[in-house]
Amino acid sequence: MANTLTNLIPTLYEALNVVSREMVGFIPAVTRDSGATRAAVGQTVRSPIAAVAAAQDITPAVTAPNAGDATPTYVDVTMTKARAVPIRWNGEEMRAMGTGDTPQGRNIIRDQFAEGMRKLVNEIEVDLAVLAKASASRAYGTAGTTPFGTAGDLSDIAQLRKILEDNGAPTSDLQFVGNSATWANLRGKQNVLFKVNEAGSSDMLREGMTDRLQGFALRNSAGITLHTKGTGTSYTASAGGPFAIGTTSIPLITGSGTVVPGDIVTFAVDSANKYVVKTGVAAPGTIVINKPGNLVAIPNSNAMTIGNNYTGNFGFARQALLLAQRLPALPDGGDMADDRTTITDPISGLTFEVAVYRQYRQVYYEIAAVWGVAAPNEAHVATLLG
Repeated sequence: MANTLTNLIPTLYEALNVVSREMVGFIPAVTRDSGATRAAVGQTVRSPIAAVAAAQDITPAVTAPNAGDATPTYVDVTMTKARAVPIRWNGEEMRAMGTGDTPQGRNIIRDQFAEGMRKLVNEIEVDLAVLAKASASRAYGTAGTTPFGTAGDLSDIAQLRKILEDNGAPTSDLQFVGNSATWANLRGKQNVLFKVNEAGSSDMLREGMTDRLQGFALRNSAGITLHTKGTGTSYTASAGGPFAIGTTSIPLITGSGTVVPGDIVTFAVDSANKYVVKTGVAAPGTIVINKPGNLVAIPNSNAMTIGNNYTGNFGFARQALLLAQRLPALPDGGDMADDRTTITDPISGLTFEVAVYRQYRQVYYEIAAVWGVAAPNEAHVATLLG
């Protein structure tokens, strides 16, 4: 299939177009394990996690203690996607557009590469948003109601931080990724942020962004979408209880319909805590809620309620979510590419491989990457409902 240039050939094309870019919030907020090595779909990338020995009493002696050994742990990330965006031009098309001869033509290809990176970045951002939704420990807020809707009230983010602190999350590098509606309320209603004399900065007033709020680095993501709850109804915890504090696997009986990852569930005995489902069911069976599990013991046959649809916002410690990215696998000796290099997207900071294949009277470019995502510590992720 050739490129359709009918609308462009008669026009004196000047590259004044700015390629659209959606907001990228998760990619710069999570821990990244990137490298120049290649990986294939299904391959496991092992990301190390540092460990130290236990603390010990100080006892003066002639020699230093024979101590300090520790076994580092790790997180295995399965590379789940190998994706590429193709760009193809034949000789007649390139001649008609002056692709190699004029600045206007070269700018068309430049913009195509920008669009290619945009597509891959957006896919990665969505994968991280889905991961955060299904990995959160608990939730705060009201489904269907955008947070920060009351002027001068920042209790939403304060409660989000409370969940993380209660779960023992490190607070040195907290991240908050919000959706566009939440950001609109932050910009339009929270005057403590845009009144320069109160905020101490004109960033929110002049630029619509501010750096940190209550310990969170603030970010905006277009990858967050509406979560549609499962169809489950009338489920209760099984008679196999009671389920002690810290339980993550809870058998359900008597009900029907689906419970899906990301659903917000409460139990009759514990309506104050909103738990996030990691693994759901399509019929009576065992659901899994994320760590640290239930905070109140759940008695036998206790009714469970599934919350309404919501658009999430997410607070987490950086180390709680992981993106592993590599260059696509190649056979031994390479393939038919005439040349290949890497380019770095200036918006997300991700690096992609670009390959060129010169074919019969046409040229084929490919922008490609392999990636996988993981949540090493669910307890250090929380959802702010919207």
